[in-house]
Amino acid sequence: MTIKIKISKKPVEYRKAINLLENNVNKMSVNSNMPELVWVLKHNNTFTGGTSYIENDILDKSIRVIKTNRGGKITFHGSGQLIFYFVINLNNRKKDIRWFIKLIEKTIIDTLKEFKIKSFSDKKNIGIWIKQKNKKKKVGAIGLKIKKWIVFHGFSINLNVDLNNYKKIKPCGLNSSKITNLNEIKNVKFDNLRDKLIANFINNLKN
Repeated sequence: MTIKIKISKKPVEYRKAINLLENNVNKMSVNSNMPELVWVLKHNNTFTGGTSYIENDILDKSIRVIKTNRGGKITFHGSGQLIFYFVINLNNRKKDIRWFIKLIEKTIIDTLKEFKIKSFSDKKNIGIWIKQKNKKKKVGAIGLKIKKWIVFHGFSINLNVDLNNYKKIKPCGLNSSKITNLNEIKNVKFDNLRDKLIANFINNLKN
């Protein structure tokens, strides 16, 4: 199966990005041979609320939250964060969303391991976690939507985000103190993180 790789260097407006993903999903539901998509990008500062977020998750009532159809609660996207979106047709692979979530987790965990960063998943709180000064901190968020067994949206990884933005919300229903950045874990260059994530994701899809 062909996978199209799309990389955007300039920030993409959130709604514009989701519209593109949804258009791909609609086309794929008609043409199952349509190439799948992996899209790595970044957003300007944006708060988004998934299908299970509640108003109490907003601590700063002055912020604007964009409601979206992905699973999960409220989160923040902005500068210093890597966004990894995709449109993957599980009809041509395995109709098992749990398998796919584990595939995403494995992709991130294996990739961070290449940077000598130990990370792990959590059954209760979906995402990728690390230990920072003996405290469990979240560094990667996952949010998905599935339609006719075509899965889209994706995950984000914090590199050097201004963590003060998380104080305005309960990110993924958590206290903001549980969110961290990769550069606070290890002082290394993450320039090739994007390419390693893409390679590992595609490789995991094949296995």
